[in-house]
Amino acid sequence: MPHNTTTPQSSTEAIVSHPPVDGERQWRLEQIAIGRPAEYEAVVEIVASGICHTDLGCGTAPDGTPGFPVPPYPRVLGHEGAGIVREVGSRVSKVQPGDKVLLSFAFCTQCHNCQFGAPGYCSQFSPINFTGNKEAFATIKESKPIGGSFFGQSSFSRLTKVQEVSMVKVNNLITNDEEFKLFAPLGCGIQTGAGTVTQLAKATADDTIAVIGLGGVGLSAIMAAKLQGCRTIIGIDRVPERIELAKSLGATHGINTAKMAGSLTEEVRKLTKEVGTTITIDATGVVPLIQQGVEFTANQGQVVLLGVAPMDAGLQVQVVPFMVTGKKLLGSMEGGVYPEEYIPQMIRWYQSGRFPVDRLVKFYKVGDYQQAIRDMEDGSTIKPVLLW
Repeated sequence: MPHNTTTPQSSTEAIVSHPPVDGERQWRLEQIAIGRPAEYEAVVEIVASGICHTDLGCGTAPDGTPGFPVPPYPRVLGHEGAGIVREVGSRVSKVQPGDKVLLSFAFCTQCHNCQFGAPGYCSQFSPINFTGNKEAFATIKESKPIGGSFFGQSSFSRLTKVQEVSMVKVNNLITNDEEFKLFAPLGCGIQTGAGTVTQLAKATADDTIAVIGLGGVGLSAIMAAKLQGCRTIIGIDRVPERIELAKSLGATHGINTAKMAGSLTEEVRKLTKEVGTTITIDATGVVPLIQQGVEFTANQGQVVLLGVAPMDAGLQVQVVPFMVTGKKLLGSMEGGVYPEEYIPQMIRWYQSGRFPVDRLVKFYKVGDYQQAIRDMEDGSTIKPVLLW
């Protein structure tokens, strides 16, 4: 079987992030060069790519910003891709040219967490996923390096080199091309929200769950809570339309933080007969909301952190009072799942009518990426997906 189907260096269209000016992102759709895959890489032709808030943060932060260990500008981001394998490296074994793949994060495969836990907690997660490869692409004329391999994939490029561990083959799971495009964002935000509920927190019908922040991650958690049969599901946000969407996806109650009479803790306790929630998920990274989440969680309940807070943020936890409650404070990376198992599971849930991810997604042509970002930032679109 031939491994190589592209020329030694190909030209491709990509959204390239340049250094921000006065805090404003400088993204441009450009022609750039891409070389041959390394031995454990494949060249994938991207069909659709989701936009995530992590892309926006890493494409706006100045070089050297703490918490953003990305390569120097220019760089190609994107980490929620769906595409077709066009070429494989010499040691790639799980895919071949022509395979349809969904893309997720990368991991080392060798550390304790990769071998015995969840690869989202890989000891090398940050350098592998954020730093990636500083020379993944190049400019056409000067052959100056352009960073890539963001989360093992850099799916904001029509052709991109993808790490073997980041690919999930879905040939036998996809029923049509429209489904394939729809599933592009499964490998990050949606799996993070859903996996946190089903795999990490292991929610059951006996649980009362609150989700703070109803973006793509939070709404995926709401859908997963309904799928698990949780008896009470509380969606918390400040945007009325998102609260209504959460209710249509399975939330039994909604709290609008912009219109509360009392504190969030008081509102949640009213809805739970003063007991509190057994599972509390924060998808905002807003410290005062997280602090109240810790407060309103029931004794022996779990508080799971998904939202990205400022790097120097901290919580106030009085050790002995917290200890005697038996509460757990957890961090969730990628939902604590193994993508090669969990992405097919989400696809099956969708196809059985139990996980309506289509309610979250809106498609845009890649040339309209700026409008897609504006719609995401103003809240009119939950999960924009770019079509190549």
